[in-house]
Parts: sequence; C-alpha cells; structure tokens
Amino acid sequence: MYSLALWHQILQVSKVDLRAQSIFEDAFAALGRLDNISLVMGFHPQYLESFLRTQHYLLQMDGPLSLHYRHYIGIMAAARHQCSYLVNLHVNDFLQVGGDPKWLNGLDGAPQKLQALGELNKILAHRPWLLTKAHIEHLLKAEEHSWSLAELIHAVVLLTHYHSLASFTFGCGITPEIHSDGGHTLRPLSLSQYCVCDIANGNGHGNNLEERRSSHQVSGEVEVLMERMKQLQECRDEEEASQEEMATRFEREKTESMLVATAEEEECVQSRDVSRHFEDPSYGYKDFSRRGEHVPTFRVQDYSWEDHGYSLVNRLYPDVGQLLDEKFQMAYNLTYNTMAMHKDVDTTMLRRAIWNYIHCMFGIRYDDYDYGEINQLLDRSFKVYIKTMVCSPEKTTKRMYESFWRQFQHSEKVHVNLLLMEARMQAELLYALRAITCYMT
Repeated sequence: MYSLALWHQILQVSKVDLRAQSIFEDAFAALGRLDNISLVMGFHPQYLESFLRTQHYLLQMDGPLSLHYRHYIGIMAAARHQCSYLVNLHVNDFLQVGGDPKWLNGLDGAPQKLQALGELNKILAHRPWLLTKAHIEHLLKAEEHSWSLAELIHAVVLLTHYHSLASFTFGCGITPEIHSDGGHTLRPLSLSQYCVCDIANGNGHGNNLEERRSSHQVSGEVEVLMERMKQLQECRDEEEASQEEMATRFEREKTESMLVATAEEEECVQSRDVSRHFEDPSYGYKDFSRRGEHVPTFRVQDYSWEDHGYSLVNRLYPDVGQLLDEKFQMAYNLTYNTMAMHKDVDTTMLRRAIWNYIHCMFGIRYDDYDYGEINQLLDRSFKVYIKTMVCSPEKTTKRMYESFWRQFQHSEKVHVNLLLMEARMQAELLYALRAITCYMT
C-alpha cells in the first residue's frame, strides 16, 4: 500500500490537472492504492472518471456474482493474454475478499462452474466470431454447475473488460507499482522497454539524437494526414458510393486486415504463474479465413449495441448497460480538437476510422460507412500496432508504439489506446450478447 508521502510524489510526477488529481484522491481513498493504469488514463480525466465508476460497479457493488468470483474471472481473462500485471492485481484482491488460495494453483483447482467458463473465456479473447448459442446453452444447462442468465451477463462483461484492459496495459507498457513485486522507483526496462513514468512525463521519446533525426524525417506527417481528411470530406460532399460499392470496400478491407502481421508473428513464452489460470494456452488469435475458415459478416444493422446489446445488459444486470454505454461514448467522442501541434481540428473522421477498422478486423460491418477511408487515414505501421494491441497485445513492443504517429503527443497515443480498448470490448460484447439473445429466442 502507498504511503501518503509516496502518493503525493506520484501525483507530482504525473503532472496532472486538478480534475484528474481529484479523481486520483477519490480512487486512493476508496481502494487505498492508485494503480498505474489510472495514472496513465489521467491524461484524459473525463474518460478516467467513467472507467473507474464502471469498474467499481462491476467489482464492488451489488450484482449476481460473489466478490471472489468477480476477481477470479478477472484473473482468468487477464491470463488469456499473459498479462501478469492484471493477474497479480486481482490475485491480491481475490485473497483480500476471502477467496480460496487453492483456486490460485490453477483453473483445475477452481469450482466446476468456473472451469466451465474457460471455453467462453478462450473464444471471446481470441476468436469471438466462433461463439454460438450452443456455448451459452452449455453454461446455462449444466445441472448443478449451471449459470443463471444474470450471472452469465456479469461474467461476460468482466471477461470482455479485462481482455480489453490487457490490451491497454500492454499498449501503454504499464508495469507494476512501486510497492509491488517487480515495481520500480526510477526508470528500469520493463518487458516492453518503457514504463508509466516515461509516458506520464514525456520521457524516452524524441530525446536522443537518432530520434530527433527521425522526427525531422517525418515532419509533415500530421499535415499529410490532415490534408487527406480534408480531401475525403470533399469527396463525401461531392458523391456517395452505392451500397454495392460500400459492401465491396468492406470485404476488401476485411481481407486486407488479415494480411497485416502482428509483431513479426513471434511466439511468446508463457510463464507458469500466468498460464496456470487458463486452459489450452496454445489457442490464440486466428484470422477469419485462414485454412478455409469462413465467417459471415456481422452486420451492425442486424444486431447493434445501441438497439439490442444495451437493453439486454441493462435488463439482466441493472445500470451496467448505462455505465458501459457512457464509457463507450466517452472514448468514441472524446476530443480536444487538436492533432499534434495543430488546434481547431475536427478529428471525428479519424476517430471513426480507427473504431471501425477494429470492428472490421472482427468481421463487424456498418452499412453506412465507406471503408475506403481507412486506407487513406491509417498507414501500415499504425495498422500493425492496432492489430497487435487488439488481437495479440502480449506481443506489443515499444518500437511499435513509437513507429506510428511519430509527431503526436503521448497523451494522443494514450487516447488512441482508449479507443482500441473500448472498440475491442464492444466487439467482443456484440458477439457474446448476440449468442445470448439467440439462446433466449
């Protein structure tokens, strides 16, 4: 646990504004700690407030699942991506709320009910498009180990929350707090060679001669992107593509997204401490059409968060649909009307391209969106970063983080990571909630 002196030191180091400082104080008072995830999100206090409110409700407030089940599900979800930071955080919380230490020896030491959740955890984390109502039926009709619908909704929200939070954790290179095992006081090398201190202070980026030369080489990168946005807007105003052409552009972008490699497709070595919390550690992300696998396009017009998922969650787990919706909207609409050094810029088009590209990778299509815009706005290095962080976050590296949008501020890249995290969570939720709806009907 932090001492008050240490806590004030962290606030000072983070150079936060008054609103973020107030949120930090409330979080510290409630939990007795201030984690590095919150510190990094402190760049965007409005979002942080919504995130903490939602997470507090999921973990602490009245709900279908017991407290120790909630933290164990968090451990299971984070372990799918070998996110030891989140696993260790919830191991401690699990024990604090009276969880059985034997469960931490491995998933086979947990109750059958939680073991049965392993398959859903695996599919949602890596290939959510494979989820069917049969998976839901298996959990709801397991005799004495069955889940209720309300419990399953709670579990699904927790799984998707921690899968996507693992993406954010790796994407920002977040390492353990000072008081934790593996924590730090200065700037050691984490697995991804950068730490929360670097991001919060703007260190380690553009500070040496090589990086300064690189920044000269990419000068104009922002202006080129802004000019493309302007041209696309003019094209929109002049003519609108036909529905057939829009569908073709989506399929082309979906196919191209399969060709984007994640971090040299390198194999990650799993530590025993993390891998014991889930089954089948070899099961990972696979593109839709590899080895002949075909998955129908998920049309948002047929099943959307706004028209279907939101009401289902709110009905079975009151208030959570509203909290999630506010968090999605906050991440999607958050803007300071800036791009690097430029002010008074409308970034709506860019934010929508990022969000829709992530959903496109999951096979999710918006009929009213022109997917031809994505290739104009997102370059290959950015696509590699997005795909790695969303699909295989444990492979994210510092080099990948630094290779996209090299003239942008750390706070803007953290904003990108918030978009990636929330878009991923919503994509997973859409597949899970659609399967639950199919079961119910």
